[in-house]
Amino acid sequence: MIYISHRGNTSGKNVNNENHPDFISKAMEKGFDVEIDVWFVNNTFSLGHDKPEYEINSEYLNNTKFWCHAKNPEALEAMKNINCHFFWHEEDKFTLTSKGYIWSYPGNLAGKNSIFLFPENYPKIDFKFCAGICSDFVEKYV
Repeated sequence: MIYISHRGNTSGKNVNNENHPDFISKAMEKGFDVEIDVWFVNNTFSLGHDKPEYEINSEYLNNTKFWCHAKNPEALEAMKNINCHFFWHEEDKFTLTSKGYIWSYPGNLAGKNSIFLFPENYPKIDFKFCAGICSDFVEKYV
């Protein structure tokens, strides 16, 4: 099972620190992969949920622990060119990541190669057979 911290959160939402590189590092130090929100504006990569906030370089994104969520079309194209692990989704039930995982929209589960989002919100869904989970409370599942 792959345990993925949502934006660096491990034991609950912390909107003031989400996507901050230091916050992300703390989640990785605990052994978790991290889903991060990536923007590409004016030839620059940045992290942030609703807008670009924390400028980073392309080398930062080439981390095997990152699941890079493209937040604008430019980020999707730019990440394709640097060989990091990335995906795009909005409200589609399923999308494929660049490494072939099925990223499931919350409440949906595709199968053994899927990543189930926010299991804490769907206690009746048995996700134990899937490839991994992504959660703001990922610590409680280890």
